[in-house]
Amino acid sequence: MKKILYVASECTPFFKSGGLADVIGSLPQYLNKTKKCEVRVILPLYKQLKEAFREQLTEVMIYTTEVGWRQQYTGIYEMVYEGVHYYFVDNEYYFNRESLYGYIDDGERFIYFSNAVIEFIYRGDFKPDVLHGHDWQAAAAVAICNIKKPVPGIRTVFTIHNILYQGWLMHSAFEELLNLDRIHFAGFEWGGMLNLMKAGIFHADKITTVSPTYAEEIKMDYYGEGLQWMLQQRNADVLGIVNGINVDDYNPMKDPNIPVSYKTSLPKKRENKKALQQEIGLPVDADVPMFSIITRMVEQKGLHLVMAILEEFVQQHVQIVVLGNGLYEFESYFNELQRKYPEKVQVTIGFDEGFSRRIYAASDFFIMPSLFEPCGLSQLIALQYKAIPIVRETGGLKDTVIPYNIYSGIGTGLTFANYNAHELLSKLNEAVRLYRDPENYKLLLKNISKVNNSWAKSAAQYLAIY
Repeated sequence: MKKILYVASECTPFFKSGGLADVIGSLPQYLNKTKKCEVRVILPLYKQLKEAFREQLTEVMIYTTEVGWRQQYTGIYEMVYEGVHYYFVDNEYYFNRESLYGYIDDGERFIYFSNAVIEFIYRGDFKPDVLHGHDWQAAAAVAICNIKKPVPGIRTVFTIHNILYQGWLMHSAFEELLNLDRIHFAGFEWGGMLNLMKAGIFHADKITTVSPTYAEEIKMDYYGEGLQWMLQQRNADVLGIVNGINVDDYNPMKDPNIPVSYKTSLPKKRENKKALQQEIGLPVDADVPMFSIITRMVEQKGLHLVMAILEEFVQQHVQIVVLGNGLYEFESYFNELQRKYPEKVQVTIGFDEGFSRRIYAASDFFIMPSLFEPCGLSQLIALQYKAIPIVRETGGLKDTVIPYNIYSGIGTGLTFANYNAHELLSKLNEAVRLYRDPENYKLLLKNISKVNNSWAKSAAQYLAIY
């Protein structure tokens, strides 16, 4: 049985800032249940770990980790959760902070983490056959592993969850942080600086990303963020594997966060709509089409398109529910829209997992017009809760949402191709017409009910790589 060590910077239910945490929280569980490999996960021990989990930690070992000329304390703690062994790297200087990311020394923090992981492999009893690093925060671990080979014959996989975020450092960081021979400098250098994402791509035996379409997109100039040339060179080793989700967790039949359980029953789903309307102060009306946006409020998520047309759209008999936070430009826009149309628009700045589930369960349509989207989990969750996704055809959105055709009756959502606000508006208007067309609306929901977004197919592809 292959032994796999996942190296990642976040993982549900311990720490989460985005979709990476959901993947690391669910894929290892699924893989271990296949009995074809054993996956363990190693993470930073952030301040944010809840006390209920801290009480379950057991100390494994303590050692010092070289970070350039410095010797940094490292503690390794372990717990087993849902059949997966989780290791946590303890260092309060680097990880006892108010947020997971966003610090000027993030590059140093995650090079330390990577050095500590490799030292753990040398010292620990778990000797992985494969080290699988996720995103730039784990890229140095992939590179150092392939250079130092802490286990003879160990192989590496590097997964790009979002190539936009790359982990840039000054040239001097190579000597100051990495403890590698200068001969390896070229594998880290890019654009006059060190680039950890580039180092992961350069050194990994296999490279994956989180959807087949995104795997092709990032080889192009528009999407590759400067690294397209390297991915073109490594083309034979690049594979796109679409993310799955934990379908037992995201299950409206079992979800304790929603008022009324349902599977395919439209009347029961609309009871959730009425409950949410009452909760957030919108007029209670089961028949009004409800559109939702649950997102990080950043440009990537297509919010400039939304800003261009949403006020025109809300002149119709519709309701809009928004949950998320991010850039002030977007937060202030949505807040102002709510101020002008309090009977139609409700905005919550921030994020709450349980509240997001109630929004999915209440919504008739889910808006996700991303500029780019490596995979996206929100549209998969929306499909689970029978909220019809309205998406732009990019990355994983294109791979997971089939455009509905009223003539053939085939499709699982509404899609548009160009990054154009009026194409989005056209699809929103089409959604309203579809909602008033019971035959097609129910057929589309029937199609969605047959969608399987579990990890089964994707896990088989990862197993083949291992």
